[in-house]
Amino acid sequence: MSRDVKPPPNVALRDFADLKRALKQAAREAAARLEQERAEQARRQSQVHDAALFRQAVGSVHPLPDAGRRAPEPARKAQPVPAHRQADEQAVLQESLSDEFDVESLLETDDTLSWRRPELGVDVVRKLRRGVWALQGALDLHGLRVDEARTRVSAFLREAHVKGWRCVRIVHGKGLGSPGKQPVLKDKVRRWLVQSDRVLAFVQARADEGGHGAVVVLLKPGRSGPQGAS
Repeated sequence: MSRDVKPPPNVALRDFADLKRALKQAAREAAARLEQERAEQARRQSQVHDAALFRQAVGSVHPLPDAGRRAPEPARKAQPVPAHRQADEQAVLQESLSDEFDVESLLETDDTLSWRRPELGVDVVRKLRRGVWALQGALDLHGLRVDEARTRVSAFLREAHVKGWRCVRIVHGKGLGSPGKQPVLKDKVRRWLVQSDRVLAFVQARADEGGHGAVVVLLKPGRSGPQGAS
């Protein structure tokens, strides 16, 4: 005949204490969940109440009719155009005066070498020799190297055009280069003048204006308008 085996008294008491602690923990967790649910419910009720008060204060709301208007798009900022730089670059391109330009075939073979554009009559050269156009400016190239002189001539012609000068003088000097050759700057200056769009004609200066060491130049009307005799 078998008998029931009872646990020792100390084991039973330990299990009972663990169970009691577990029940208390479960009760605390249940109370916490209940409190959280109540708080959430109270929050929702508060939102509903606030919405009702807002609708009551505002009243009925009707959408505005669509008039087809649209908010204007922000204007695109225009990119700045470097106008001054472009103008300077264009001027440089137009005034790239070459030393190799063949000018001899374009010069009149008289006692004072001269040149005029084909569309101008011979009387323009005659008037230029007689000094019909008053001199309005002068450039002296004495002591300059060829590259320096070329730059100065280009700048001088551009300045004269801006000021509206019609007649100017360029002093290139009478100094000779190598033996038997043309005066260095005299030959170069004539080549440069023929290539410039601003030059209409030129003649060797009269004796009282520099003679063989200078040239008198007739220019196109500039920005300030024609000046002097016509």
